[in-house]
Amino acid sequence: MEASTTILAIETSCDETAAAVVVNGTEVRSNIIASQIAVHRRFGGVVPEIASRQHMEAIVPAVNAALAEAEISFADLDAVAVTYGPGLVGALLVGLAYAKSLAYGLGKPLLGVHHLLGHIYAGFLQQPRLPLPAVCLVVSGGHTNLIYLEGHEKRRPIGATRDDAAGEAFDKVARVLGLPYPGGPELEKLAREGDPEAVHFPRAWLEEGSFDFSFSGLKSAVINYLHHARQTNREINRADVAASFQAAAVEVLVSKTIRAAKEYAARSILLAGGVAANSALRQGMLSAGAEIGLPVICPPPLLCTDNAAMIGCAAYYQYLRREYAPLSLNAVPNLPLY
Repeated sequence: MEASTTILAIETSCDETAAAVVVNGTEVRSNIIASQIAVHRRFGGVVPEIASRQHMEAIVPAVNAALAEAEISFADLDAVAVTYGPGLVGALLVGLAYAKSLAYGLGKPLLGVHHLLGHIYAGFLQQPRLPLPAVCLVVSGGHTNLIYLEGHEKRRPIGATRDDAAGEAFDKVARVLGLPYPGGPELEKLAREGDPEAVHFPRAWLEEGSFDFSFSGLKSAVINYLHHARQTNREINRADVAASFQAAAVEVLVSKTIRAAKEYAARSILLAGGVAANSALRQGMLSAGAEIGLPVICPPPLLCTDNAAMIGCAAYYQYLRREYAPLSLNAVPNLPLY
């Protein structure tokens, strides 16, 4: 019988303090998430300094809860994994300092994990035998990337946003519509009541053959539409605006991902990141994938948003390759994926 590998994973890149125990990269024994939404809602967005202080208060209880739920002790751990970038530098440092101290005290390997790689590996928690090669769309508040995933050690970029990330556009449009923080989920909720064809907003396809994205023009078009309507005293149907904006964003995300999957002869499509929890995007990608006969792996919403289980899954494959991090590992807020 093969020995199991038990990893404690920590994620503090933004405004969730998360800790999880993952065994052999696929078995999630616990996945604790301490959210800061209520704290930041009064400010309309994440305040970095407040996020750091909240992480300091929540990190020890989160780790203790993760171990208790997994019914293990620190002595049972084989390694400690932690997100070291990208993200808010102060927030990253809280998780990193705790993880390094713990790894040093236990005499266990430290595994530094890229936050976006964690989002990609949420798909392997959902489908451990995910067919490769795969085309992966990572779409969140800070990132929109298309990645060709050949194997656990081979991946390369296909496309990325040239300006706003899709999630950033969702949040900004939600704000101008007067929706509370976090804007993306609130906009999705409002969009369910609207007509996605009520307003035609532009789709940024860019030059022929490009797999890059651009959402700043779409965001500006919505803002201009709302300003013009208010200046002319024309009644605004907020649900129609939300639904039409969402339809424009989803159409581009789905179309470019499907085209990339065809061009790169992918065997599957992986949807990852916080915006992957959006039901319109999920349904659109699933339908488009079915039309070309490719499976689409969409992790459950809890694994799309920031969590530590995905970090533990990614860390497991680094552990197998003995890609240990030094105790001098520092936070890298703008850490590139390649």
